[in-house]
Amino acid sequence: MLRKHLDYYLRYLDHDIPAGLVVFLVALPLCLGIAVASGAPPFSGIIAGIVGGLVVAFASGSQLSVSGPAAGLTVIIAGAVEKLGFDGMLLAVALSGLIQIAMGYARAGMIGAYFPSAVIKGMLAAIGLILIMKQLPHAVGYDADVESDLSFLEDDSHTNFSFLGSALQAISPGATIVALVSLGILLFWETPRVKDHRLLSLVPGPLVAVVFGVVFNLLAQAAFPSLAIATQHLVTLPTITGPLEFARELSFPDFHKLMDAHVYVTAGTLALVGSLETLLSLEAADKLDPLKRTAPTNRELKAQGLGNFIAGMIGGLPITAVIVRSSANINAGAHTKAAAIVHGALLLLSVMFLSTILNMVPLACLAAVLLLTGYKLAKPKLIVEQYEKGFEQFAPFAVTIAAILTTDLLKGMAIGMAVGIFFVLRGNYHAAFSLTRDGTNYLLRLQKDASFLNKAPLRDILSSIEPGSYLVIDGTRATFIDHDIMETIDDFVKAANDDDIQVELKNMRGLAPANGLMAAASA
Repeated sequence: MLRKHLDYYLRYLDHDIPAGLVVFLVALPLCLGIAVASGAPPFSGIIAGIVGGLVVAFASGSQLSVSGPAAGLTVIIAGAVEKLGFDGMLLAVALSGLIQIAMGYARAGMIGAYFPSAVIKGMLAAIGLILIMKQLPHAVGYDADVESDLSFLEDDSHTNFSFLGSALQAISPGATIVALVSLGILLFWETPRVKDHRLLSLVPGPLVAVVFGVVFNLLAQAAFPSLAIATQHLVTLPTITGPLEFARELSFPDFHKLMDAHVYVTAGTLALVGSLETLLSLEAADKLDPLKRTAPTNRELKAQGLGNFIAGMIGGLPITAVIVRSSANINAGAHTKAAAIVHGALLLLSVMFLSTILNMVPLACLAAVLLLTGYKLAKPKLIVEQYEKGFEQFAPFAVTIAAILTTDLLKGMAIGMAVGIFFVLRGNYHAAFSLTRDGTNYLLRLQKDASFLNKAPLRDILSSIEPGSYLVIDGTRATFIDHDIMETIDDFVKAANDDDIQVELKNMRGLAPANGLMAAASA
């Protein structure tokens, strides 16, 4: 069996190795940028990418999904770094991995299906807006609030909208040029002219932007010192020249903070949000898979949990399956998980032997990558689409965005879920019954399952039946009727004679009314 599996992966190496190279080139700037956006050391983003490629990909049941640090977790990470310190955040990441492993064994892989899509889209849109707002200072060479969290309206001079004014007063011309040109490159790489080009389509846009930033800064340092980007606005990785130095740079969690309640709140939030993002990305990757393979969701939660536990124990950011890297993997022609493993190995080799080159990358390049990422998460088209779906879809979407921006991710999601559930219950509340009238004849249909939540509208409907009428109550379309509904109908049947109302019950006996209710009336 082992030989059979090995032969399967070896068969497609000619496809998977080039695809792994492409994913590595896409992932490298994203790993660095997400770490910077989270207020964590850039090295921690690379560690997460390595673990995502070498550990999660190996343990996962998905052949094409790629895991690594995700922009969707930057809000949580930044808040954790601020409250717990970097080593406390690592402890929360490790604990979140254990929670995800437990979720996998508890068969919680279907958890994503229980979150309204409007709330999930609202969460992603809010994260996109936060990324845009918090990357603008890096884009203009102003990084005074690198260590701040990513909430806006708290009583902190560095975490509200006032930082934009400060940033505009401290613009670095070189960083601004790099950010604008990098953004232009990324947008150009999204056009059909590049995507349909045989050679250009093989080169990732983020890599081109990063190369431009490095070359621009080198030329500026040599010929135009006034445009050169200051050292504090460049990536800062430890200078590593081999495996031993790499091992010495690893960070470890602070287990003394196990007594801090914030650690467990952060761990639970990371596990929940990370699992949701993973499951959504996994579903998207399965749809893009040319072979239409379906990855086991519970196994994926276990794999992500293992990855997060290891990442937290050695100094990495939290990990999720990421659709940007997964789609790049698929588009590059990957056939098996060997491509994701190759990408992880290349990340490891790059940080071991190319850290000097990586430290030449301007933060403005990474800001441009994340600005575009934020735009894609919160693009106006998405808002219009949600609005056109109607108030019941738009309200949870908009409330989730507003709640996250004005509180934090966990509270915002809870508020959004409450609003989403309200609209689900309201829809169920009104759609369970239909009443048709023809003179003194009435037909009351139970359209679907009727629960205790529908008792109040049922009473209103029954109270509208005029004396001297003939009422048919038809349960043909219902598969379940709650005891409270059966009892309400039975009470009405017993009192109907007083108002000279004749009641006929149709197809109600097969629904097994509790305690024999309505048995006589159904006869």
